[in-house]
Amino acid sequence: MVEGRTAGRRWLWTTVLLTAGALAAAVVMAPSGSDSPQRGLTWLLFLGSSVHVASTAWLYTLSDVRSHIDRHRLRYLWAPLGLVVVAAVTAAVISPSALAWLLLPYFAWQFFHFQKQNLGMAALAATSHRVTALRPSERRALTVAGGAGIAGLMAHPGLLQLRIDPGIGAVFTVAASVFAGAVAFGVLALARRPASKRPVGFCALYLVALLFSLPVFVFSSPYAAVGGMTVAHGLQYLLLVGLIAGGGRPGTTRLRRLFLFFDVALLGGLALSAASHLHGASPAGRLLFGAYLGAVMAHFVVDAGLWRLRDPFPRSFMTRRLPFLVPPLPTGVRTLAPDRSSADIR
Repeated sequence: MVEGRTAGRRWLWTTVLLTAGALAAAVVMAPSGSDSPQRGLTWLLFLGSSVHVASTAWLYTLSDVRSHIDRHRLRYLWAPLGLVVVAAVTAAVISPSALAWLLLPYFAWQFFHFQKQNLGMAALAATSHRVTALRPSERRALTVAGGAGIAGLMAHPGLLQLRIDPGIGAVFTVAASVFAGAVAFGVLALARRPASKRPVGFCALYLVALLFSLPVFVFSSPYAAVGGMTVAHGLQYLLLVGLIAGGGRPGTTRLRRLFLFFDVALLGGLALSAASHLHGASPAGRLLFGAYLGAVMAHFVVDAGLWRLRDPFPRSFMTRRLPFLVPPLPTGVRTLAPDRSSADIR
């Protein structure tokens, strides 16, 4: 029991440091004007974007995950394949200027995905400390703060390096006000917890998740405003999946699992990274860029199912692999009710 709680707190503080460090590093290393990012930031973005997306494919190598996928082929096989094909063909046949407009809802979905993972991280912070699950008011604050960040990005697509003008610039100020209100509401909701139910580690991770979208409203550089969020999200995910890959007893099996994890994440990340820069290329190049977008959206769809802890399989999977984060439910309880935990770890 004590060892489990220690492991949970190590994960928690590592996640806090990775998240805060990524947000700060992007601000410090962000280039000025239209300059290209320095090598250090480029590597961080590679890890936080392409490598983290590719690492999802490694989950398909686990026997229990494959069994679950076999029972839900539409979500985990046909939908991802359809997204890749449709996105590839669409990007190839339309003009780059029209594609830029389609990227706006794509990015909205991406940052919604970020917000859901932050909600999941905060929920895991509660379970790792064995304290009361996130309350509706606490979850609501995280959701609204993340939504305000998305609205701010849609109003200022230049922060996403999109040269389009949707004509809703005034929404940015409204979104900033909503974000500030959500943060204040979240802090008050956290303060209403009894002192014994809000340990320092839980509070730290909750506040990091709550303030995650702050760079959107503070910085004009895309790398400072958005780059840090991308890196932080990816590192959170890589840490969690890496713990699953490295779990179990030491031995040849664990080494093979880790080796395969690193191979899939790195090689897949290199392929995705190469395709991610072809948005202004010829139709053949844009076909690959569209396939890249489809692969990222497939990652959204797959993760939304595999990490939804209120569902039986994701919770049992996490309990078996990382019991220090998701302890077994009390005897006779099969799953959590939606109002107790709606964590999506993405």
